[in-house]
Amino acid sequence: MEWLQYIFFGVCALFVIGGGLVTVASRKPIRSAMGLLGTILGIAGCFLLLSAQFLAVIQLIVYAGAVVILFVFLVMMLGSAATSPSDAGSALPRYVGAGVFLSAAAGALIFIIRAGSKALQTMPVAAEGFGTIEHVGREIFTARIVPFELTGGLLLVAVVGALAVARGTQADPTRGTEAAPVEPKALPAPKITQGESES
Repeated sequence: MEWLQYIFFGVCALFVIGGGLVTVASRKPIRSAMGLLGTILGIAGCFLLLSAQFLAVIQLIVYAGAVVILFVFLVMMLGSAATSPSDAGSALPRYVGAGVFLSAAAGALIFIIRAGSKALQTMPVAAEGFGTIEHVGREIFTARIVPFELTGGLLLVAVVGALAVARGTQADPTRGTEAAPVEPKALPAPKITQGESES
């Protein structure tokens, strides 16, 4: 059954790498969103291989089911305005960024190769029930209840702060609604032509 795991891992890795390339390289926002969806599905499959069913389900519900759908809706609402204009700036910053990224990737690869067997040890077998919803729920609501509640409070404060900032940038519709009295404008005098004056 190990060869099935290798095949499944290969498929998930193809989804992750291919989806990431499509997300970055595509010029159409819809295709980029679909590439992101493929990457998310591949990551969820990798979580399943690690016996982390809870993380896999959360990955699908939160990211694939909410974030990507939000991106698609925004692209559909914006239409042609979602396409960024062509960059007429210098290409030097992009080449410098690409060089830095490739240098960092090469350094990380060399470090992994030099580490040898220490970095490539087989992962220990997970305990029975590890990563399941029951295990994660029991861990959160027993030993990790205080960090869980603090995280909930932090998110609540962030939402309230975002609402306060958004409300502060808009004008209050209940203030300043009293309009000044409008004075009637005088109508222009009718023009009298020469024929009308003679008659």
